[in-house]
Amino acid sequence: MLQQYLEAGKIVGTHGVRGELRVEPWCDSPAFLKRFKTLYWKQNGTFIPVAVRSARVHKNLLLVLLEGIDSIEQGDPLRGRVLYLDRKDARLPKGRFFIADLLGVEVFDADTDQRYGKVTEVFQTGANDVYEVTGDDGRKYLLPVVEHIVLDTDIEGRRMTVRPIKGIFDHED
Repeated sequence: MLQQYLEAGKIVGTHGVRGELRVEPWCDSPAFLKRFKTLYWKQNGTFIPVAVRSARVHKNLLLVLLEGIDSIEQGDPLRGRVLYLDRKDARLPKGRFFIADLLGVEVFDADTDQRYGKVTEVFQTGANDVYEVTGDDGRKYLLPVVEHIVLDTDIEGRRMTVRPIKGIFDHED
């Protein structure tokens, strides 16, 4: 089952004296996170909605003013708090996925249906992402995410079909 609330970033400090918060985004970019009008934080196991009054990108951070936070004294105790987004508020382009959804997806060969393992990590390298696939034997393989290698990803079905280049899953015993 897909998680409704996804980690979006962490409050790393304040900016100025009016309660603006510096947020380190845990998504593709601060610009993606800037689009949300409501973010959430977890309190006693419950996700609490917090209205975003304003948001702007500053270097690699997002500066946000949240409803109810009007001073540095109110903002400073929030340092370290994780912010979440609601999946229903997010629109991803076709072929893009949340990292949380990719973890645990089983990876199969397109030609032989051989199971290679599960996606256990996603590395964002800049040129293309790289999936770490861990086999049942614990071995880890790095799979570049390019369209001629990763052919299909079915998040709901928890299945990825790949056509790896020689050497990715080959190993000598």
